[in-house]
Amino acid sequence: MNVVLKKAAERAEPVSALLALTVYLTGLTLQLTGNGGPAAQALFMAAYAFGGLFTLREALGALRKGRFQVDFLMLVAAAGAAAIGRWEEGAVLLVLFSVGHALEEYALGRARRSVEALGALAPRTALVRRAAGATVEVPVEELTVGDTVLVRPHTRVPADGFVAAGSGSVDQSPITGESVPADKTPVPDRAAALAGPSATGPENRVYAGTVNGSGSLEVVVTRLAADNTLARVVRMVQDAEERTSPTQRFTDRFQKVFVPGVLALVAALLGYGALTGEPFTDSFYRAMAVLVAASPCALAIATPAAVLSAVGRAARGGVLVKGGAPLEEFGRLRTLAFDKTGTLTEGRPRLTEAVTADGAAREELLRTAVAVQRLSDHPLAQAVVRDAPPPPTGTRTAEATGLRAVIGRGVSAELDGEPVHIGSLSYADALAGPPVPAALRDRTEELARTGRTTMLVRRGDRWLGTLGLMDAPRPEAAGTVAALRGLGVTRTVMLSGDDQRVADAVGSAVGMDEALGGLMPQDKVTEVARLRRTAPTAMIGDGVNDAPAMAGATVGVAMGAAGSAVALETADIALMSDDLRRLPFVTGLSRRASRIIRQNLWLSLGIVAVLVPATALGLGIGPAVLVHEGSTLVVVANALRLLRYRERS
Repeated sequence: MNVVLKKAAERAEPVSALLALTVYLTGLTLQLTGNGGPAAQALFMAAYAFGGLFTLREALGALRKGRFQVDFLMLVAAAGAAAIGRWEEGAVLLVLFSVGHALEEYALGRARRSVEALGALAPRTALVRRAAGATVEVPVEELTVGDTVLVRPHTRVPADGFVAAGSGSVDQSPITGESVPADKTPVPDRAAALAGPSATGPENRVYAGTVNGSGSLEVVVTRLAADNTLARVVRMVQDAEERTSPTQRFTDRFQKVFVPGVLALVAALLGYGALTGEPFTDSFYRAMAVLVAASPCALAIATPAAVLSAVGRAARGGVLVKGGAPLEEFGRLRTLAFDKTGTLTEGRPRLTEAVTADGAAREELLRTAVAVQRLSDHPLAQAVVRDAPPPPTGTRTAEATGLRAVIGRGVSAELDGEPVHIGSLSYADALAGPPVPAALRDRTEELARTGRTTMLVRRGDRWLGTLGLMDAPRPEAAGTVAALRGLGVTRTVMLSGDDQRVADAVGSAVGMDEALGGLMPQDKVTEVARLRRTAPTAMIGDGVNDAPAMAGATVGVAMGAAGSAVALETADIALMSDDLRRLPFVTGLSRRASRIIRQNLWLSLGIVAVLVPATALGLGIGPAVLVHEGSTLVVVANALRLLRYRERS
């Protein structure tokens, strides 16, 4: 019931303001044409009623909670003007205040609607495939985990889940901000994917509200409608509106002291007029003008309008910012710490080099390595099998047998009757038979110094060569770091649990100022604390393994959060996509928001600083109201520019 009444009041307030303006202008016209008298007086009184109705309601609500707000100051000034017979001036005060307030609500409503529009992206119904093969259209609220929904071409996905059949591209920009549609393929094992949905790859996952391309998909639901990624983002953005920023907390404290101070100043002006023998009506009128001039309306709306606009724009760009505090703090940061694995790198090793020994052929080296590593489930072995080029057409696929592993060092197997050994340099040195050739040893050590994990390959008594593997930097990592420097970031630090040589290699490749390797999770927390002692610091990670370090940073930033409930909950800022290029976007947006908040703050305080002495020296209520309400609208319009923020290319 309260919600219905609130919405009705929101719709009625602009109508009331328009009526107030209409009757005031009618009364003013009568007065200016010499046909005023009782009719004009009645119209000014009606303007009081229409213009002051909602202001009085809000002021009384605040007073019941023990708070003095700007609405109260306006009512006191209007009542004072009426008390000395200046009905037309009191009317213009309430009329312009109510019109200005209605315009503010309209402008802020635009920002809120940009957030609410996210929630409208998910379809209301879904086509569910039943056991008998028939499809039934049901409300999305009735979907349960494990249901299979049919997503037709060029329609929106109704639920979070994974692709069980079909393939195609999906426009994920409403959730992740990615400009290019993402290719989707079926999971290899439906039962395993349903048992552990978080283990499915990004190429298998889809989200409610995203747009399917030209192919048909069958999607298995993994989250209920109320708990899907889109619903969680909308809830968190709405919650973010309620979280106050440092500037907002300052303005709230300022108003608590300032409003009673203004009332005390008004009383002092009245007392001064009585002591000097000034006519009471003149002293009272001047005091009411000061009351209007000192009302900090623009100051009250300056920060919330900017924060709401920035949070809404970030959400439309695939970034979740949890309130004004992280928005402002991130906008001032100059030091960023990055996790390596999965953040700056792809999070999985890749085969980067295949160096042959003298007299050996590259094709034999790779064919032998793939044949043996195909028998292993180790991530490095899988990388060799995945990344090695396929053999020429018509070539017989080599098949090894009898895999034996030496944990942490290497493996051996039989291939076409010959023993094959693959492993580290220490493993190779421990083997009986011919030693590693000097040239091959030097090349292997050189690869290790540049951060590669190396695998020497021997077949029978012949050394075929060495393979170099590395968790390669993301293609966009170096460009992202360069873009951040262009936005004012002065120090970048990479934190890694890998060997220092690996950390140095990746750090150099992406342009880090510092690269620290060999760190355990608790060591990352210590390093972040060390960085914070010199400057406010953000920690960028995956939101799970790096949660302790992110919690210890000034601002914690998680990437790839659309697929991780933990990342959504733990981070102050969450990049919904697994794309580092979202980081310069939110950095630029937060810096712009910080600048606009400062502009609004100084403009608001500056107007008050000029108007108060001006009205004390004789400026009337009418001009004071025009400047007062004009400054409020300027502040709101300045904040709304954030909704149109464009990413740097």
